[in-house]
Amino acid sequence: MLPHLDRKLLRDLARLKGQAAAVSLVMACGLAMLIMARSLIHSLETTRAAYYQANHFADLFASLKRAPNDLGARIAALPGVATVQTDLAVPVTLDLPGLAEPASGLVRSLPDFGAPELNRLFLRRGAWLSPGARGEVLVGEAFAKANALNPGDPLTLLLNGRRQTFRIAGIVLSPEYIFESRPGAALPDSRTYGIFWMSYKEVATAWNLYGAFNHVAATLAPGASSPAVIAELDRLLVPYGGRGAYGRKDHPSHIRVTDEIRVLTILSIGFPTIFLCVASFMTNSVLSRLLALQREQIAILKAFGFANRQIAVHYLKFAFVMVAGGVLLGLLGGVVLGRQLVGMYELMFRFPDLVFQLDFSAVAIALAVGLGAVTLGVFSSVRQAARLPPAEAMRPEPPASYRPSRLERLGLKRLLSHSFRIAVRNLERRPMQALFTVAGLALATALLILPNTFKAGIADILDFKWDVVQRQDINLGLVEPSSARIAHELAQLPGVTSLEPSRFAAVRIHFNGRSRQIGLRSLLPNARHSRAVDHAGREIPPPTDGLVVSAKLAEVLGARVGDLLVVEALEGRRPVKTLPITGLAEDFTGIAAYMELSAINRFLGEGDVITGASLGLDMSKRGEFLAALKEIPRVSTVAIKESMRKSFRETTAQMMGLIQSIYLMFSVVVAFGVIYNNARISLAERARELATLRVVGMTQREVGAIIVIELVLLAVLAVPLGLVMGTGFATVIISTVSTETVRLPLVFTSYTYTFAVLVVVTASVFSALVVLRKLKQLDLIATLKAPE
Repeated sequence: MLPHLDRKLLRDLARLKGQAAAVSLVMACGLAMLIMARSLIHSLETTRAAYYQANHFADLFASLKRAPNDLGARIAALPGVATVQTDLAVPVTLDLPGLAEPASGLVRSLPDFGAPELNRLFLRRGAWLSPGARGEVLVGEAFAKANALNPGDPLTLLLNGRRQTFRIAGIVLSPEYIFESRPGAALPDSRTYGIFWMSYKEVATAWNLYGAFNHVAATLAPGASSPAVIAELDRLLVPYGGRGAYGRKDHPSHIRVTDEIRVLTILSIGFPTIFLCVASFMTNSVLSRLLALQREQIAILKAFGFANRQIAVHYLKFAFVMVAGGVLLGLLGGVVLGRQLVGMYELMFRFPDLVFQLDFSAVAIALAVGLGAVTLGVFSSVRQAARLPPAEAMRPEPPASYRPSRLERLGLKRLLSHSFRIAVRNLERRPMQALFTVAGLALATALLILPNTFKAGIADILDFKWDVVQRQDINLGLVEPSSARIAHELAQLPGVTSLEPSRFAAVRIHFNGRSRQIGLRSLLPNARHSRAVDHAGREIPPPTDGLVVSAKLAEVLGARVGDLLVVEALEGRRPVKTLPITGLAEDFTGIAAYMELSAINRFLGEGDVITGASLGLDMSKRGEFLAALKEIPRVSTVAIKESMRKSFRETTAQMMGLIQSIYLMFSVVVAFGVIYNNARISLAERARELATLRVVGMTQREVGAIIVIELVLLAVLAVPLGLVMGTGFATVIISTVSTETVRLPLVFTSYTYTFAVLVVVTASVFSALVVLRKLKQLDLIATLKAPE
């Protein structure tokens, strides 16, 4: 048999089930996001760590022009180096049936016999390369899936200008390419770019690199300093065209996964915090109302010998039941939504087995945070009620001070209806309650701003990046830096309407002890294709003796316009030069620095050299152009703008869109929950007063108008404040989740604010209708008999 107080608790919960359910639902939304985000972080971190360990992912990496295999022993002898693996990495183009544009990729070599020591592959389907066999290739899973390739299928590659057909032995994954994209690209395009593996002998023979390597990976000995080893490795590789060694933390694929984890970490804090603040306000409202109505019951309980502690625990249990409901619903929602998002991550990240793993510590955190939020919201009221002397509690609350409102004292009494005046007086008599209600409504309104700001940012990237900054149709990359004369050959291809040559160089930029290894990209004066624009969309002219850098790069380095950066080239003669920042470019994928084309060539000490070109195309001749392009062996990469836009929509935008939809759904639920809860509490608190007004002659419509007017006045005060708060929340969160790989612009549209207002209005109308229906069903005689 349940104790007396517990039976009373069940009766109270049954009577206030609507308000208790609303609080639990709001809390569940915040806790679901907390559990979902923390569990996704746990899933990504544990899966990545296990993958790295099982497949011996390296600690250091470096590319170079060419070095003899004997150099591997000298690298292994460097202090702090544990294991060294050398191999070949060469660009390749492909001719795939059914794919109009030429695909491109990177071929990596594998030992002719035995497995590699580092960066071991995971065989998804098919078989490994046969020892000593020729004509076989392993294909990365992302490219294979995008092009429906299977083991046993033929694959035609253009290796160093020679067309060869290989048989696909197997489909594989690599810890080096969890996120698979073109070098320097922040977005994947698996349909036209892939990674392939062949035997060392096959690759070396095709590229005349037998007995040499151009890529090295290494692991560190325990206790070794990564920066010190990198510096020694760079020094050793300089004579062989070394392009700058880097550690695991700077590996492009590793960075992409780490950035995603960082974004999830921020979202696991920001949104749940706001939701739980709303839940705290709502719990305070429910419990304060319950305590006010049960003053006499508290006095009777004390008279029968119940201690203050027992009474306090009784009312805290009421709050904790709502927390338990919120945690259970949040756990269920977090697991369901987390599984959906893991499915989306499989579009971007290639793990052998990425499954949703519930982070049990997140459940414990959710429970603790939920209990803390409601305890904070109700502790003061519960303590005050528990300390109330029995004799004082038996007396009704002192009557409120009934006096004209400020509006009436201003002489507006004749303009206001009786219902309006009563509503305003009630709000003025209980300012703290009104303040808490406005705060809760404002937070609910603020939550509606952020999801649509995400949506507007995604739409802006789709338009801004590919229509304002990059106005060309196609980007081409060359196998090797070549004379600018090749641009004339490319301009003669069918359908080319405009061409602008480009230059790319790998550099390391230093400023105040910070450095980043990035790409230095060329710009042309009055360019028709690629441009650098500032935050206002104005074009930044390319400097001839300075740098335009990504705004994000300047933020990372702690630099600003006018500061001097040390630019260290990582190719050719490796010159070093100090250059000022002349402008900050607003870009949203990756980080880079920009110079005028001829200035880059002067800096590198080279003549009229280019590494690629951007082209405008007559789309009616697209097929002829792409067919002709396949016959040019010096072209190593082809990036078509529409393909990149489509890839962004199908991966990054789709994932952001799903997260935005989840948050938007939760925000709408919270807005309805807060407004409904407030309306129901207002009716419950004033049932006796409203029944009295009905008895003394006021009509059903006039009495209902009092509740509706209160609801409207509170919403009018809360919505503008919520819109301002939402703008601030969105600014902070979107700025915080911006990473070096992908960033969202901060875009506020009229739709964003209109949507938030419409949701609040709809929730208010719905709540008003529910309350008016309850008011119509009110038993006047029973209500007037007792406050309860």
